Amino acid sequence: MNQFTYTRVSTKDTAIAALAKDKTAMFLAGGTNLIDLMKSGVTSPERLVDINALPLATIEETKTGLRIGALAKNSVVAEDKLILKHFPLLSQALSAGASPQLRNMATVGGNMMQRTRCHYFYDLALPCNKRQPGRGCGALGGFNRMHAIFGTSELCIAVHPSDMCVALTALDATVLIAGPKGERTIPFGEFHRLPGTTPEKDNTLQRGELIMAVDIPFNKLADHAHYLKVRDRASYAFALVSVGAALDISGGNIREARLAMGGVAHKPWRLTEAEAVLKGQPATEDTFRKAAEAAMKGARSFGGNDFKLTLAPNTIVEALKTASGRV
Repeated sequence: MNQFTYTRVSTKDTAIAALAKDKTAMFLAGGTNLIDLMKSGVTSPERLVDINALPLATIEETKTGLRIGALAKNSVVAEDKLILKHFPLLSQALSAGASPQLRNMATVGGNMMQRTRCHYFYDLALPCNKRQPGRGCGALGGFNRMHAIFGTSELCIAVHPSDMCVALTALDATVLIAGPKGERTIPFGEFHRLPGTTPEKDNTLQRGELIMAVDIPFNKLADHAHYLKVRDRASYAFALVSVGAALDISGGNIREARLAMGGVAHKPWRLTEAEAVLKGQPATEDTFRKAAEAAMKGARSFGGNDFKLTLAPNTIVEALKTASGRV
């Protein structure tokens, strides 16, 4: 690990100013991903700005929904009574991530900022355009079992690792950001990026900007929500494919549907075409299979992850069946 200086701040303005003064500085919250990146040499900040003293750990009700502070711990959010009542999909997704020890340290903002677990990204001896632009993507012709089937580019096929972010994408959350130019909001579905020609950029944050909170609008989806994560082992493993499904069902018909996937793209993958197929239709397995078929349009595999072309639609169907109560 490289040598670095450590600064602890207690206000939003001093946090933002600290990054403005040092182009290599990075914010430190739980550190569950950042410290690993530093140990492996993937990231080498010369200054860490500890933001844990900022008052950003609350979960509170607003006029239109719930606001979750960026420093709220993953375990706290998963067990919060308001979250369980209004957004059980988020609770389930958080509980599926990492391990209890990591969830007790990891924060909402840090979860959003975590980087891919692609082994080519972590191994400095292997080519990776995300770690070092211009080096090439070793996964394209190499071991790519965990890799993307949607939104890929010729430069990168890595996947975003978060479970929480899949649920927040499905729930139409909004991110509150503060920076040198003031505050702004970003729809959650636009916070993370596809690789395109700049795979080194994971999100749409500008230099010096700080995640303040996540806002989730109230909906009528709490009674029929399910997060299904398919992985190699029952805990402490990243998704091969995951699906966040939430439905508003009345009289056996689907009035509204929300679907997003994890483990399949460089960002949480919203399934808008599948949602359109579900809306207004009976909550039956036949409907769910038609939605899954629509969801797979444009999917492309790379050899080692060919199985995802079958696993993904099957996972969508199973998640919808469980969410609807058909299982």
